Amino acid sequence: MAAAGATGGAGALGDRDPGLQPERTRLAWRRTTLSCTVVAVLAARQAIHGGATPAGLTAAALSALLWLGFLAVAHRRVVALTAARPRVLSRGGAAMAVACTVLLAVCAVSIML
Repeated sequence: MAAAGATGGAGALGDRDPGLQPERTRLAWRRTTLSCTVVAVLAARQAIHGGATPAGLTAAALSALLWLGFLAVAHRRVVALTAARPRVLSRGGAAMAVACTVLLAVCAVSIML
């Protein structure tokens, strides 16, 4: 029985049924992209609310640039998840997503100060 279980485990890997996991992951990437969009729009609105200052405009432009970077990573990942066997997210892609998210939060905080 142990031999059949070991072979079944290897065969199960080759005959993977992805189920709904890729769909849930795509939806999570889309929700996160929507959240980043809201943060970037609110940061731009806050930057120009009390009058456009050079520092505020710079922070708003940086927020927009970071949003575009995250959008590129998320789009690439959503497209990759359409495959029957999606690739693993690369370290560079993960680092880019984390960096854009953290720096977007830093920009938002700096605009509020």
